[in-house]
Amino acid sequence: MPMAAAEIEALIREAFPDAEVVLSALADDDNHYQAVVTSAAFQGKSRVAQHQMVYAALKGRMGGELHALMLQTVAKE
Repeated sequence: MPMAAAEIEALIREAFPDAEVVLSALADDDNHYQAVVTSAAFQGKSRVAQHQMVYAALKGRMGGELHALMLQTVAKE
């Protein structure tokens, strides 16, 4: 079952309350998204660690309900 953009954004905001989230569809199928997530929680973390934090926020849905997420993370100062 595909995952709605609003649900993805809600999960990210739940994990990172200060986050700025810009989510856009890469295809019209509720399976392929691009996200830019900006949060102070990313400060001092490697890019890999930042992405792992976002994937953890998605609570295991990445690769299942959510097929593809092109992710960019930015540490908010």
